Formats: sequence, C-alpha cells, structure tokens
Amino acid sequence: MSQPIQIMVIDDEAIVGKRLLVALELSGYQVETFVDPKLALARIQEKCFDIVVTDVRMKDVDGMQVLEETLQRCPRTKVVLITAYATIEVAREAMAKGVFDFLAKPFKVSELLDTISRAARALEASSDAG
Repeated sequence: MSQPIQIMVIDDEAIVGKRLLVALELSGYQVETFVDPKLALARIQEKCFDIVVTDVRMKDVDGMQVLEETLQRCPRTKVVLITAYATIEVAREAMAKGVFDFLAKPFKVSELLDTISRAARALEASSDAG
C-alpha cells in the first residue's frame, strides 16, 4: 500500500493507548488513540480506519459495540479485540461478529505488531482482489 496504514486504538486505560501509539508509530503506522469509546465511535462516523484495535471491557460502550458499529460503517476495516477477560464465549461472539483477531492481555507489543502486520496483508490482498 502506498499510503501508511491508519490505525485507531481504543482503550479506557490511557497508559495502554500511549504504549501502543509509540510502538505502532515507530513501525510506520498512522495512529489515533482514544480513551473514550464514544469519541472513538464518533470519529469512525467521520473516517474509516484500516485497522481498529479496541479493548473489550470499557464504560458506556464495549468492544463488541465498537466491532459492530465499525464493520457496519466501514466493512473493509480489520478489527482486533484486546481484553484481560478472554473467554471462549467472548471469542466466539467476536468471531461471529467478524473480528479479525483477538489478543488476551497482557500481550507483548510484538504480538500486536504481528497481528497488525497480518491485518495489513489481508487488507492489501482484499484491495488487490477488488
């Protein structure tokens, strides 16, 4: 892709967003981070991101709602869920709703970067096919 991959990170723990922002920007991605999922959803109404990384458990809006609303508005966006509460039920629900991948916290930044890289390749493959 000629344009840098655009990524949105949503986590109600500011430290997580800051940590991921630095790692992703160092890897050449354009990143916007949000602590408030309502603001993130408003931003998704304005702009489709290539990849959205969202926490599952947050106040007011949870990651499943982010997943659904993102894919409804931006069907080619790859959504990655991150959660400290990884259960088979959550994973199954996420898969049924079209999640790209699912990472259990705590995860290594390198694991997220691998997932982002796979999502970027999937985006390229789908745009080449289209």
